[in-house]
Amino acid sequence: MIDDADPRAMPIPSAWASAVPRWQDAMRARGMSEATIRTRTDHVRRAARALGGEPWSVTADDVVSWVGRQSWQRETRRSVYASLRSWWGWAVEVGLIAESPAAALPRVRATEPRPRPAPDDVMQTAVRMADERTRLILRCAAEVGLRRGEIARIRLDDIEPDLYGWSLRVRGKGQRVRVVPLPDMLARDLRRACMAGGGWALPGAVDGHLSPEYVGRLATRVMPGVWTLHTLRHRFASRAHDATHDLIAVQHLLGHASVSTTQRYVATSDLTLRRAMEAAA
Repeated sequence: MIDDADPRAMPIPSAWASAVPRWQDAMRARGMSEATIRTRTDHVRRAARALGGEPWSVTADDVVSWVGRQSWQRETRRSVYASLRSWWGWAVEVGLIAESPAAALPRVRATEPRPRPAPDDVMQTAVRMADERTRLILRCAAEVGLRRGEIARIRLDDIEPDLYGWSLRVRGKGQRVRVVPLPDMLARDLRRACMAGGGWALPGAVDGHLSPEYVGRLATRVMPGVWTLHTLRHRFASRAHDATHDLIAVQHLLGHASVSTTQRYVATSDLTLRRAMEAAA
């Protein structure tokens, strides 16, 4: 039976909890990143608290009724649905159930691209308020376009000289590795931080480095208003595209598997729009 109380205040039923580690192993076997596994696990644990009982006796009506009562944003809804389909899809694969109740979930359209590049004054305010460690985090997003998880895992061995200066070997989503150029000053400061941090630019308790979540929180603390570390990544993408007009190059720098994803990060500048208008006039 579904309980309408806040699911975060309820324990996870043992029948769900005992199966989660096996599902996580299956996701790792598919090569999913630890960040994706954590997100999907969090979604399923939330469902477990809300739905209760045995996960293999949950019906399609139970699932649709629960998600239908949630006031999630569209992208959150898409993400949760993907997690639930993965969970019960795995259960079908290993023979725990015959059919997935998540198959009844409707398809949710992706939101239209809406880049949100942080303005220059936001970056300037954040840098002014930040300590040395947080300032380095901000620069990695604004100057190189790195994700918080990629920033968290920067280590000395990944910073290499190239024909024109320095490059960084980045471990991105889906275990994909890419090489991106570094500004000389940022390369110098990252190397200095790594040498002081036992090989990690941001030493911490998660396998020797800070967690991606903590990296994001450090940045958010010094960024005014609604701006986040991710909007600095949008800023980088927009500025890089405005300078080069090369969407493929920006795609590589950001580590996107699809150009369509990169387009969601690139804001067209007012100056570019004016030039387009003047060319057509």
